[in-house]
Parts: sequence; C-alpha cells; structure tokens
Amino acid sequence: MFATAASSRRSYRGKRQLDLVVTCLLIGPAAVICAAAALTHLLAHGRPVLFRQRRVGRDGRLFVLLKLRTMGNPPCGTATPEGTRTARVTAVGRLLRRLSIDELPQLINVLRGEMSLVGPRPTLLYQVGRYTDRQRLRLRATPGLTGLAQVRGRQQLSWPERIEWDLQYLCRQSLLLDLTILLRTVWTVLARGGATASHDGDPIARTPERTLGA
Repeated sequence: MFATAASSRRSYRGKRQLDLVVTCLLIGPAAVICAAAALTHLLAHGRPVLFRQRRVGRDGRLFVLLKLRTMGNPPCGTATPEGTRTARVTAVGRLLRRLSIDELPQLINVLRGEMSLVGPRPTLLYQVGRYTDRQRLRLRATPGLTGLAQVRGRQQLSWPERIEWDLQYLCRQSLLLDLTILLRTVWTVLARGGATASHDGDPIARTPERTLGA
C-alpha cells in the first residue's frame, strides 16, 4: 500500500548514527577514488571537476548537492535556448556515471546532515513544482544517496514511478530496510542496471539541469 498523509512517518531512531558510522568508514576510500576520477576528468576535459547544484531537501529546504562533473562545458558564446542541452556527457563522465562514482562527493552532504545514506533522491525545484499534493509527501524524508527506487529500477523508472517507491519507503523506514537497500545498491551499481535511461519526455523531469558556478 502506498503512503498517505496519515501513514507517512519520520525517520527511525538511530538513522543519523548509521549515516555517520557508515560515512566515516567510506569517506577515506571515497576521497581517494574521487581524487583519481577528478584528476582524470581534469586532464581529459579541463575544469571544473566539481558539479554543484541546488536541490530540494527535507521539508522543502534547499541545499547545494555535490557531484563530480560528468558533462562538458558549452562552447563560449553558444546560445542556450530553453529546453536545449548544449553540454554533453564526456567520455570519462560516462564511466563515472556507470559506476556511480560521480555521486561519492555527496558523502559530504551526508556529513552535513543535508542528506542521508538512504532516502528519496533529491530533486530540482522546478520538478517539485510539478508534484501533486500526494507526491510532495516524499519531502518529509531526508533525501538519500540511494533509495528504494534506485534498487527497484533506478533510471529505468519514470519519475512518477520512482516517487511511488519513495512514498513506500516513507511508510516502511527501518534500520533493516536501510541496510538491505545499502547492500542491494552495491549489487545494482556492479550490475550497472538502469543507469543510462533518458527522461526527456517525462512530465516531471523533461527540463535540462543547470549548474551553479563551480
């Protein structure tokens, strides 16, 4: 059964502690991997190496999400009509996305308390503006590095389908579920399933992303 206003609930006791313990264990190896990936992208495609973007967090609060850059810079002076992508995923970026290495800087967002290890993926403000009242319930959870939707289909799912899984997570939050999702995420990344689907026609996600100055 999907979430309703009455059935959705806040996170379980100990969730923040789980985030801190696991993140502290991962931050060292992740920093090494990020440094190697950033240097490779820098040598191949130039600056910047970090992608920063405003996302919507818990209860609608905005924060700056961190990722490794995976797209090239538009040529200087290139016109950018609304809804047109001028920057494309780079050769190095495709590999980073396939292995989800570009997401590792979000461990910093987890340490800051802006994100959790598990929860609905943080979305853009214009996307939230297209939510129904029921879909807005997903904002009751702290956004996650991974989530129930990511292990149930990842980008092969449309945004409405992903939101339904996020609402299920909102009802079922528990330590056991989070640990299960974390383990399944490792398998999903290694299997490389659902990482390259296009959603240009999705009614929620059709507008291109825009970056902040890096």
